[in-house]
Amino acid sequence: MIQNCCLHRITMASQISESDLLHKLDIFKIQGKDKRGHKILRITGKSFPARFLSVDVLKEYLDEYIFPRLSKKPFSVLYMHTGVQRTDNFPGISALRSIYDAIPVTVKDNLQSVYFLHPGLQSRLFLATFGRLFFGDGLYGKLRYLSRVDYLWEHVRRNEIEVPDFVYDHDEDLEYRPMMMEYGLDSDDPHPRVYTAPAVAVDSPSASIYSMRCIS
Repeated sequence: MIQNCCLHRITMASQISESDLLHKLDIFKIQGKDKRGHKILRITGKSFPARFLSVDVLKEYLDEYIFPRLSKKPFSVLYMHTGVQRTDNFPGISALRSIYDAIPVTVKDNLQSVYFLHPGLQSRLFLATFGRLFFGDGLYGKLRYLSRVDYLWEHVRRNEIEVPDFVYDHDEDLEYRPMMMEYGLDSDDPHPRVYTAPAVAVDSPSASIYSMRCIS
């Protein structure tokens, strides 16, 4: 909530456009490569100003600044779900579907993997149920779920990608509060509860049944 209040003040004070705001927040950044040599689109979910940004502006921004750089060669996505909250930085189901439908076919074809860092229980369960319906088998089959930053380095060249401090801080929380990881206490839930579902190792092959985004 504090982050979005600050975003509101910044926007009102400087009268910057929504597109300029996306630039300043550095939400989408093409940086580094994975271990198969594919360049990486890094997405920082916590920084996304869902309450202040229209879907049309986001699609225009991606179409102008991001998609042209991904249309000619294979690439992968690193999505950092750390710190995402439903009320502040989740754009909604219909918005996600609209954005996905707007991705050019050449870009979809070039996408090799989606490395999903710090998934929560709600986000996993959603796509376990609706993932193929909303995004098709093509994208759904490319998801790789990573519960810790250390697992990321098994897929991504460590010295070529920037990971924010708050992501490492969350890793430490998981280390000292393992119930968060074992029982899927979502970082997007302001009143977390322990679910009595069986623990699943999100980095194992069986984790392909789980999902990629926080859903209210």
